[in-house]
Amino acid sequence: MRQTLDKQPTAKGVRFLYYNPFGRLFLRLLTWRPLSRIAGKYLDSKLSRRKIKKYIKKHDIDMSNFIQEDYASFNAFFTRRIKPELRPFDRSPASFVAPCDGKLTLYEIDDETKFEVKGFEYTVETLLKNRELASRYRGGFCFIFRLAVEDYHRYFYLDDGIKGENVFIKGRLHTVQPAALEKKRVFTENCREYTVLETEHFGAVTQVEVGAMMVGRIVNLHGEHSFKRGEEKGRFEFGGSTIIVLVEKGKVVPDAELGENTAAGKETIVKCGERIGVGIDE
Repeated sequence: MRQTLDKQPTAKGVRFLYYNPFGRLFLRLLTWRPLSRIAGKYLDSKLSRRKIKKYIKKHDIDMSNFIQEDYASFNAFFTRRIKPELRPFDRSPASFVAPCDGKLTLYEIDDETKFEVKGFEYTVETLLKNRELASRYRGGFCFIFRLAVEDYHRYFYLDDGIKGENVFIKGRLHTVQPAALEKKRVFTENCREYTVLETEHFGAVTQVEVGAMMVGRIVNLHGEHSFKRGEEKGRFEFGGSTIIVLVEKGKVVPDAELGENTAAGKETIVKCGERIGVGIDE
């Protein structure tokens, strides 16, 4: 059995941003793209190196797990490479593996399926903004990997295959008025990027990378590309992030504990390259 975490309730700070009038103003500032660009330039600079030691101590990071480097910036440290032997990939063709480290929840996909990512509720269609593509996954599964700031922020291809071009969706703010609350709430729709992976063993898998509210840059290494299982696909620069993997009906049977844990209100801790399901032979 894998280790699990109870799903966390909405933090007070998040409620302040979403529900308080002053919080909503601050939220708009946080999601203002020029501010994110300025913050990103600082985190890419040598000046940001001063943050590294304090960050390691705060998050109790064991640096012996990582390849030793002289980090030129905080972002270089944040995207540090783990020693390959600590993330072996399951090479069995039938094994459906995690593309990243993270806290995993699992959903079966139907027309009513909704899931929350960083305070915003999505369906597969609103996530992709592509009705035709979303319809391909009806009856399949949605794997959601939540990466906290202390997690490994590089992600990898889960099988051999061919990928299409990356599709970028610009994030924005939404204001709605839930009847139960009788007041406005602001939702953040984060920027995200997806691509369809035509895999050798699991059909057409769509992978979505979701950036953090502030900074949280998505760096995919390839456009159209022929890939191999375990090859690096990309990385997230500073900020907590999320990866969503969509699989078609009849292609994968997820490990039973993943659905059981999600139903019990728990996230399952998984590591990059480990099996989380098995492919279905056609």
